[in-house]
Amino acid sequence: MNSSLRTSASGMAAQQRMIDVIANNLANVNTTGFKRSRMSFEDVLYETLQGPRSATAQGSETVGPVQIGKGVRIGAVLRLHGQGAPETTQRPLDVAIEGDGFFQVRRPDGTTAYTRDGSFTLSDSGTLVTNGGHAVLPVITVPADSTSITISPDGTVSALAAGDQTPVELGRIELARFVNSCGLLSIGENQYAETPAAGQPMTGSPQEDGFGRVLQGALETSNVEIVQEMTDMIAAQRAYEINAKAITASDDMAKAASGLVR
Repeated sequence: MNSSLRTSASGMAAQQRMIDVIANNLANVNTTGFKRSRMSFEDVLYETLQGPRSATAQGSETVGPVQIGKGVRIGAVLRLHGQGAPETTQRPLDVAIEGDGFFQVRRPDGTTAYTRDGSFTLSDSGTLVTNGGHAVLPVITVPADSTSITISPDGTVSALAAGDQTPVELGRIELARFVNSCGLLSIGENQYAETPAAGQPMTGSPQEDGFGRVLQGALETSNVEIVQEMTDMIAAQRAYEINAKAITASDDMAKAASGLVR
C-alpha cells in the first residue's frame, strides 16, 4: 500500500478520536464537577531516505537527514482540573469545593473514590452519601430529629436538634489531593480512582495546608467552555476532511500511474 494512504488514514483516525473527546466534553457541559479533557498528538516513526551528510569536499559542513514521516498517533488525553464556577442551589446538603481537593467516598467494594461532585443526600440511617449511595468519608451521621444542617467553610458539619438552641458538631468533611491529578482514573459517576501516576493521596481539612474551602448550598459546575469546544471541533473536522482529500489525491495518482502500463 502507498505509505501516504496509511499516513493520511492515521490522521483521520486521530481526528476522529479528537471528535470523540470533544463530544464527551459537550455531553457533560452540565455535569456537576465535570472536568474537560484535551487530546494531544505526537508524530510516529520516520523513514530516513538519507542520513546526515557532508556538504563540502573537506567535510567541514554537514546538512541534516532527509526523512519522511509516517503519520500521527494519540500522545495523551489530559483531564484539565481547572476550577468550575460555583452555582448557588440553596440546598443545605449541596457542597462545592473552591480550590484544591476532592471529596472522599467509599465504593461498594470498600475502596475509596474521589469526586468534586458535592450533591450529597442522606441515607435511611442518616448517613451523608452521594447520589449513588456511596458514603462520604469520614462517615457523618445526622440524627433523625435534626431540624437544620450547617456545613462551615472548614468542613465542620453541625446539626440543630428539635427544641435545642445550640447546634451539635457531627463531624468534619476531609478533602484529598494528589501531586498529579491528571493521573487519576475516571470510573464514572463523577468519580476518580487512585493510580500510581497520580501519586499517593494527601488528606486534610478544608482551608488548611493548601486545601480549598467548601461552600454550603452551592455546586461546582463543569469547566467545559462551549465556544472553545466548538472551535476545536471545527478544526478537527477540517483536519479530517483534508486527510481524506490526501487519500483521494494519492489514490488518483496511483490510478494515473497504473494507466501508464496499459
